[in-house]
Amino acid sequence: MTETTTPATPPADPSSAAAEHQFHDYTGNRIPWYVRLIWLGFWIMAIYYIVQWTFPMLQVELTSPP
Repeated sequence: MTETTTPATPPADPSSAAAEHQFHDYTGNRIPWYVRLIWLGFWIMAIYYIVQWTFPMLQVELTSPP
């Protein structure tokens, strides 16, 4: 009786996701509401600062002679 053997398949890339079989379920993380509130406050204050201080000083700098 003779056995037929199939040639061995080459080993998969050990760093591939299929070879590791773990830690490859990526899910997105929602930004908490308070972090969104902090960013909103930051942008409101940044716009307020630009309107309050930068535009008036820009007008003075551009219109005054050197």
